[in-house]
Amino acid sequence: MYGKKILVTVIEEELKGVLSFEEIAARIEIPKLDTHGDLSFPCFSLAKVYQSPPQKIAHELAEKLAHPLFTQIESAGGYVNIKLKRVQASKEILEKVIGAGLDYGSQQKDGHINIDFSSPNIAKPFAMGHLRSTVIGNSIGLLAEKLGYQVTRINHIGDWGTQFGKLLYAYSKWGDEQAVKQNPIKELFRLYVQFHDEAAKYPQLEEEGRAWFKILETGDPKALKLWQWFRDESLKDFMTIYNRIQVGFDSYHGEAFYNDKMARVVNLLQEKDLLEESEGAMVVRLEEYELPPCLIQKSDGTSLYATRDLAAAIYRKETYDFDTSLYVVGREQTIHFEQIKAVLAKMGYDWAEEIVHVPFGMILKDGKKMSTRKGKVILLQEVLDEIELLVTEQMEAKNPALQDKKAIIQQIGAGAVIFHDLKNHRLHDVEFSLKQMTSFEGETGPYLQYSHVRACSILDKVKENPALLVQGLEDGDSWRVIKQLDAFPSVVEKAYHEKAPSIMADYLLKLAKAFNRLYGKVKVIDHKEYLPVVIGVQTVLKEGLRLLGVKAPAKM
Repeated sequence: MYGKKILVTVIEEELKGVLSFEEIAARIEIPKLDTHGDLSFPCFSLAKVYQSPPQKIAHELAEKLAHPLFTQIESAGGYVNIKLKRVQASKEILEKVIGAGLDYGSQQKDGHINIDFSSPNIAKPFAMGHLRSTVIGNSIGLLAEKLGYQVTRINHIGDWGTQFGKLLYAYSKWGDEQAVKQNPIKELFRLYVQFHDEAAKYPQLEEEGRAWFKILETGDPKALKLWQWFRDESLKDFMTIYNRIQVGFDSYHGEAFYNDKMARVVNLLQEKDLLEESEGAMVVRLEEYELPPCLIQKSDGTSLYATRDLAAAIYRKETYDFDTSLYVVGREQTIHFEQIKAVLAKMGYDWAEEIVHVPFGMILKDGKKMSTRKGKVILLQEVLDEIELLVTEQMEAKNPALQDKKAIIQQIGAGAVIFHDLKNHRLHDVEFSLKQMTSFEGETGPYLQYSHVRACSILDKVKENPALLVQGLEDGDSWRVIKQLDAFPSVVEKAYHEKAPSIMADYLLKLAKAFNRLYGKVKVIDHKEYLPVVIGVQTVLKEGLRLLGVKAPAKM
């Protein structure tokens, strides 16, 4: 934030030790209204210290502050508001952005971050419900890398558990090998839905499902062969989706990978006298954490989600030696992760606090949760296909001669889906809307991509090197854009710190709106002093979109 360090230093000198440099820096704000200035310092926390109203403190402080960079210092409602010398500030900010290029905002922090995200269940199609974990986790990883952290991306595939006992029963009862071979995921999903339809009428089928899972856990060759087939076909299907939205992983170790690692967890719990029997099952009690008991082993001896997650946490710490292990998993799993952390802490692992659950809301259709069991899902593949069809129609009408049209259409389609999710705060539920996703106006991915194309188009028409034309500007429209450019590094930090890609999405919308407002008022191509601003916008839009997992085409 340009001028912040100077302002903090000047205020610190006046307050004479009442607040530290860091405390003052944490309080500095950017006013919501341009008329209030460029930087602001609230005086409310000083009221008790000075036994005086914040308004009076702000007025007295404003009269004492002075620096050649400040053009105006005034108080208003308990705030000290400062306006900067735009000519000097704009020149220095633009030089910094253009000099750094796409590295603008990068840092070199130390640390290893594990991110567990996406984690779809095998034998089910990749539905819109899987999208949130996938794109939120991917963006958090990109933000972490921007700050210099080493990142390991883990796709903890859901490939074990009672649901597979149900699927094995359904296949043995109603399955057809040729039908599965022709369309594996569609047919397996049909069998899964059929099982639950039948179980609603005949509850005893639930016992059949549990019995089949026990057969699978004991290593029955026939059951394992079928399970491996289902898993392999599912991964092929998932990879087509991941390739379309440009998301990759370092590990695809799913739940089944930890089957031979769970006995160690149970033994450790027994050694530490933490396991107790409860109604035939084995649990770890967590009353001191005000949590329900953590179920480790069912009464029939089969393992549970928690057992595998404990084994996975220990394996990841020993394998990757992470500093932080993030789990981007729906908010309905909040208690589960509190239990995992609590059990690890009771086992004596001081790194249990390094495990962080990053919860998120649901994608809704007509205000209702989508249900895989009932077959009420929207498939991501079909959404991408439909969006690309809509984009193709618009492209044919507006720019039929565009080169690399297919690749650009795919980038716009994926960007539309990803941005529609990430512009919403992760804790909020998101209403599915194809119409909102594909609009080239408003708060959408295509709008941002088009703004980037506009900047590229301007720069393509210029013969001179705009980087050599940097000079100070003082008009309000260019200053709004430049202030947004200046804010980018702090937005990267905040978006990662809060694990909220929506902060970056909101920022990019503000930048694009400020740029398009300037473009609407000034014919930039004829006023070359504005071209460095266009370079800055093009650079930051491209990099900011990348941090959301969205491509920024140069033409559309």
